[in-house]
Amino acid sequence: MKKIIVCLAFLGAINSMNAQKINLGKAAGIVSNGAKALTFTNEDAIKLSKESVDWMDKNNAVAGPKDPYTVRLNKLFGKHKSQDGLTLNYKVYKVKDINAFACADGSVRVFSSLMDIMTDNELLAVIGHEIGHVKNQDTKDAMKSAYLKAAALDAASSASSAVATLNDSQIGKMANAFLDASHSKKQESEADTYSYDFMKANKYDVVGAYSAFKKLALLSEGSTQSGFEKMFNSHPDSEKRAQAIKKKAEKDGLWKDPGAVTLPTAKLTK
Repeated sequence: MKKIIVCLAFLGAINSMNAQKINLGKAAGIVSNGAKALTFTNEDAIKLSKESVDWMDKNNAVAGPKDPYTVRLNKLFGKHKSQDGLTLNYKVYKVKDINAFACADGSVRVFSSLMDIMTDNELLAVIGHEIGHVKNQDTKDAMKSAYLKAAALDAASSASSAVATLNDSQIGKMANAFLDASHSKKQESEADTYSYDFMKANKYDVVGAYSAFKKLALLSEGSTQSGFEKMFNSHPDSEKRAQAIKKKAEKDGLWKDPGAVTLPTAKLTK
């Protein structure tokens, strides 16, 4: 199984070979002065996102249409392929890492190991968060940063004020850089709010957002988890974010105490 390389992960960056985190506010500093003047539109972000996702789909194990993971995801999100003005497409990567991501072109990818530990409502909250990043155009910022890093490998590309065509190797490096781009606390908070509102508007149990964060807090506590990558390195406040969700639910009269939240001992996707 090839090492997964993905973008805009709700759960934090997965460790990857030679990857370095990109500060979205300072990304221009890693390339030439010419690239700082790059005109980068949302259409550019969509095009490059599609190229990145197509590359990732080719380089990772994708669950087939009859696979239990695909069946479960379609059951949960089949009616949300058109969501809040966005056209979305969903696939499952059958990999050991625990993660999920969404891109500017509307691609949503969920990892099988995430589905193994999250309930339906928790998955809905996680993917709702990712849709929030797309809707808020956070993905555009991250894609531009990733593109600049990939284009910096080629002086001609870096010096251009227009988006250049990348070769396959650069697309792979762009996808890797896209993965390691971290959002600001403000962007994450706004995506959390979007997820909560998405759950509430569709009459899902908003407590699922709370318990999803609690599980991420549990994952981040241990020094080792066999078969698990450290998911939440870029989101150290998972416990605080869980409590923020609880306060919203209490205010809306939607809070139901789930009791102690624990990681399941058996896979939740059958």
